[in-house]
Amino acid sequence: MSVKEYSLETSHGTIAVRESEGTGVPVLLVHGNSSAGAVFRNQLEGELGKTYRLIAPDLPGHGNSSDAIDPERSYCMEGYADAMAEVLRLLNVEKAVVFGWSLGGHIGLEMIKRFPGMLGLMITGTPPVAPDEVGQGFKPSKHMGLAGKEQFTAEDVENYARSTCGEPFEAFFLDVVGRTDGRARRIMFEKFAGGTGDNQKEIVATAKVPLAVVNGIDEPFVNLDFVSKVTYANLWEGKTHEIAHSGHAPFWDKPAEFDPYLKRFVADVSA
Repeated sequence: MSVKEYSLETSHGTIAVRESEGTGVPVLLVHGNSSAGAVFRNQLEGELGKTYRLIAPDLPGHGNSSDAIDPERSYCMEGYADAMAEVLRLLNVEKAVVFGWSLGGHIGLEMIKRFPGMLGLMITGTPPVAPDEVGQGFKPSKHMGLAGKEQFTAEDVENYARSTCGEPFEAFFLDVVGRTDGRARRIMFEKFAGGTGDNQKEIVATAKVPLAVVNGIDEPFVNLDFVSKVTYANLWEGKTHEIAHSGHAPFWDKPAEFDPYLKRFVADVSA
């Protein structure tokens, strides 16, 4: 199956995009910290990609995109959200479903007010926390500290790649983690700690956009008990979903189990 790759010139820098051959409902796939759109290969090249128009950009400072023109503007949840909304405008996409993984889920939440055409949002590996609840939404992890570290050693690259994506492990994970502009990690975490974005617990408690929450049961970074008890204004199917024998990236480690959730969600919110 062919996946086309191209670049867009945005106010945040050059954004690299992968797009599947499907012509159905557009679905924006937003990757996590120090990753790239390539991590959605299974969806882009699989049945979902044949059915829907999957659009997987690389965030500024990640993958094949350029480093941000203005790092202080772009390297934060709200900056990335603005960049992703700009990508959709440049592609003349007026309505789309958004799927966000990890940092991408936080970006998706920030996109709700920036992209009025959002049909629905699915998040994975993303606790919707208030600024004073970060310690409750996330759980202590051996490699959690790397998420905000600017300079990575070769060992850091490997540890971060393995802990975020899990198995099956592939060499390109090392390439995308190693390529990431380290300032993106440092600035994003400084701004997150400083509370520059919106209160995401309030977003999910008030937003009318359908929200799906799907996580791996063996999630290493996120407190799933916290996630299940958050108040949601419009939670898809009335509950959070968990996939067995899956970690931080269920779309990668268990695509056969994950993809039906995304397919069902897109069908429901676009009906």
